Amino acid sequence: MPKILILRFSSIGDIVLTTPVIRCIKQQVPGAEVHYCTKQAFKGILEPNPYVDKVHVLSGSLGELVQQLKAENFDYVVDLHNNLRTRIIKLRLGKPSRSFDKLNYEKWLMVNLKVNRLPDQHIVDRYLAAAPLGIVDDGKGLDYFIPAQDEVDPHTLPQPFQQGYVAFAIGAQHYTKRLPKERIIELCEKLQRPIILLGGKEDAAVGEEIATHFEETTISNKQSTIILNACGRYSLAGSASLVRQAEQVVSHDTGLMHIAAAFQKDIISVWGNTIPEFGMYPFRTRYKVLEVNGLSCRPCSKIGYSKCPKGHFKCMRDIDFNALERLEFRS
Repeated sequence: MPKILILRFSSIGDIVLTTPVIRCIKQQVPGAEVHYCTKQAFKGILEPNPYVDKVHVLSGSLGELVQQLKAENFDYVVDLHNNLRTRIIKLRLGKPSRSFDKLNYEKWLMVNLKVNRLPDQHIVDRYLAAAPLGIVDDGKGLDYFIPAQDEVDPHTLPQPFQQGYVAFAIGAQHYTKRLPKERIIELCEKLQRPIILLGGKEDAAVGEEIATHFEETTISNKQSTIILNACGRYSLAGSASLVRQAEQVVSHDTGLMHIAAAFQKDIISVWGNTIPEFGMYPFRTRYKVLEVNGLSCRPCSKIGYSKCPKGHFKCMRDIDFNALERLEFRS
């Protein structure tokens, strides 16, 4: 019975994107025992996954973690992070292993020279290529499992949202991957729907400003867009439940976008300094892309910045929301 360790320390979206590897190993390798190693903060994403037999977490020193992993006597290690820490772990475990291709050189060329040598390939396909023992893509897409206690009863929502809503994930780890507040308001105005804003506690204040704007607009202009600010009010699993029950999802290039893809929702994906060509667009679901094409400084990073390096932030400020109705869904 092969015992296989998967390594991916962060973050939410990246871990969700590894779920096809977990499922395929568990279902295609006879008797496979699948372990997953991540950071403490992301343990809750993996524990409800029925294809994961045990979760290991990096909570202390790397040396302590290595000793715990050595005790498991794995047969194979699948490195889906491929950074210094995971290389140290593989070296010290001394077991057969494979790592996924991060395309660092190709991304450097695209960011610094705007030379596109990136393959037309989703990152999930690169993750699957790193899996051992003849694993093949089962075509089933991403997984996200919500514990029963974290499911949100739609009857607990305000009445207008019980008849259907759009979920808008307004947060993102980096400033340059987030629309400015006034542009979020503009996009919400175009949607003309009940909208639930989702994000962490750090997004709650902006969410409240957006909700207040629409409360005032509704009083004066009978605005049909109504807002529920749920930022910071739910756990990640609770937010995922709201995404699962949404009629449509709007999201920046962030974790909730990939959770929405796991539930095969129609997604409007908003891209600032990063680009879909990096291979992290919504996987196996229908989606539209809102972005500024032909901007000479874009992409300026493969991840993001705390402010626009050029100062103008055109990649978000110049997105044409009027194009939304003309755009065809991709899949």
